[in-house]
This record gives sequence, structure tokens and C-alpha cells, in this order.
Amino acid sequence: MDVERLKNEVCESVDALTEELLRISHEIHANPELAFEERHAVATLTEALVASGLDVDTGAYGLETAFATEFGQGEAGCVALLAEYDALPLIGHACGHNVIATASVGAGLALARLADRLPGRVRVLGTPAEEHGCGKELMAREGAFEGVDAAMMIHPAGVNLATMPCIAMAEVDVTFHGQSAHAAASPERGVNALDALVLAYQAIAQLRQHIRSGERVHGIITDGGQAPNIVPVRAAGRFYVRAPNFKKLAPLKERIEACFHAGAKATGADVDVQWGGADYRDIHYNDPLAKAFQANAEKLGREFFPFEKLPPSFSGSTDLGNVSYRVPSIHPMLASAPSHCIIHNPEFEKWAGSEMGDSAALDGAKALAMTVLDYLADADLRRRSHDFFDVQLPK
Repeated sequence: MDVERLKNEVCESVDALTEELLRISHEIHANPELAFEERHAVATLTEALVASGLDVDTGAYGLETAFATEFGQGEAGCVALLAEYDALPLIGHACGHNVIATASVGAGLALARLADRLPGRVRVLGTPAEEHGCGKELMAREGAFEGVDAAMMIHPAGVNLATMPCIAMAEVDVTFHGQSAHAAASPERGVNALDALVLAYQAIAQLRQHIRSGERVHGIITDGGQAPNIVPVRAAGRFYVRAPNFKKLAPLKERIEACFHAGAKATGADVDVQWGGADYRDIHYNDPLAKAFQANAEKLGREFFPFEKLPPSFSGSTDLGNVSYRVPSIHPMLASAPSHCIIHNPEFEKWAGSEMGDSAALDGAKALAMTVLDYLADADLRRRSHDFFDVQLPK
């Protein structure tokens, strides 16, 4: 098999699909949807896949806004291409998920044109709720990665990186219930739920002095009462708790929960602590696959920033981490904005819909497609990636 010839073909296919792929990216970018609500994005992406002749399952693996399609018949294994498409409240696609979705689906469309010549299979998965809800973990529990041998996706950033610096994260919603009363006429009859939440918030703020440098806790108040002259009967907040890895996350969660119960005990309020249905794991980085991707992206003119020179604070969390504990996975980052521009801010949202974001989507589609071909055609790469996964997987 002439792999380089096939790589040229998939790159030519992405070039031929440029107008359609950029339409998809801009359509998703212009219509941001929150986690579990990404119906327009799913329709946009699946219509393109169906138009290419693929059978697509929607509502896949237990999630309404998930989808899946698979093609190829070879014996070299199955590679999953993962598309994300949820947005952030108020600032839309400031994480550039329109770029991610376009790159993965674009790679899938290009590879589908080679379906009868592929030495293995490709599964394109639409994975909702990355920003909130840990959608990939929920899908994994329903079998989304059964029969998958490797998983790949890209992420936009301000620089090109072989992998995303990733730490573990847990989501928690906390609600305090008190007793309503007139704040002026009879405050002694009230139990202030907001006071309980503020005390818990302050306890967490004090705890930050005594947690490890790689640990993070941040939260917001989502309900602080309805009127100043009514003792708040209900107060609520949402917090993210992060640690360098999955094992270190559990004890930090216990310390944070103790802060919530302390606020309740101090005020007499009741507290309901609801941890997310799934925690986000750190990424189990697969070096052989990441190097293959980097080599392909460099052929497209991309220059990669040395991972070891990143500042220690440069990190985030993603549910691709959960996938990476199941199968060899990569999560490289492609520059979609200037280096000073960090994801999750309004400026990055603008870049995600710009020519620089477009370039990342197209280069991402090409580099992903070429790396899939490398994996399926190269038995040694498959062996090395699985050996690395087995040896380096945290126990």
C-alpha cells in the first residue's frame, strides 16, 4: 500500500471540500449551543456525512445530541475521530469547538472517499457536552469505544502543541435551603441560605492557601436570593475542582465538600451537594501517535511549540482524558489565534470564526486523516502506540 499516495488523496479531498467545511464551521460558530442542546450543530454535521453517502446514527450511545458513523472493512483496527460542538454561556465558541467538529468530520469525509481501500475502519463520533457534563464518559459507558483501537481529535489554541496540558476535574452543584423571613421585620425567624453559601465560598477561598500548586478550585453563585428584604430561602452555586491527575482529585473533593457542610452547620441551613455524574480525567498522552500527528502537521507548514517550555500553569481539562484511559488517544492543539490569545475568552471566540480558525480546521482535517492512515497502514506504529499505552497507563 502506498500510504503517501493515500495521504495526498485525502489532502486533495479536504481541499475539494473546503467550501463545504468552512460553511459547516461558520454555521456552528454563528449558532452556539450549550451542552446537551447542540441540535443545530448535529443537524449541520450529520447532513454533510449523509450527503457523502454515509449512514449516520443520531441519538447515539444514550445522548440525544450524539451521533456515530463507521466505514471501512480492513483488519488493521478501528480509529475514532471525535467531534465536539458545544459552546460556552455568553461567549459562544470561545473554545473553538466549531474548529474541532469541522476538523474531525472533514477528516472523516476525506477518508470515506477511500473506504474500500482503507486497511481498517474509521468511526466518526459526535461527542456533545464537553464543556459541562463529561459527554465522552457518558458515551463510553454505553459502548461508544467498544471495538475502537485508537482515538484522535484536535483542539484550537494560540500555539501548535503535540498534546494538550490536561488535569483532572470534577463538577459540583451545591444548593443550600434555609427559612424565608422578612429581613427587616422578623430576621430572627429566618435561616439565610445565602449566608451558608458565602461561608462555604469563603472556606474554599481559605483552603486555597493549603492545596497543592497544581490544584484548582473555582466557582460561581448561580442563585443568591430574590430580594434584599427577604431572607434567602435558597442559594446555589457551581464549582469546578481540579487536580493534576485522577487519583489526586478524590481527596480534594472530600475537602471541598467539607466546606459546603461547614457553611450549612454554621447557619442552620440544609445543604444538597450533587457531584457531576462523571469526573474528567487527565490525559494519558500517547507519544507515538502524537509524534505521527506532529510530523503530518509539519508537512502542512505548522511549527510546534516545545511542550516542555510551557509554563506550569498552562493547563485545562477535557473529557478526552477519559477516552485516553481506555484506548491510545491524542489531543494535539493547532494555532487558531495569536499566541497571546487564550481560550475561553471573548477574543478567542472571534478568532475561532476567522481565517486563522478556518486554516486550523482544514489543517486539522488533513493532519488527522493522514495520521489515521499512518495508524492503519503501519503495524509498527500500532504496536508502539499500544505498548506505550500499556506501559505508561497509570495503575
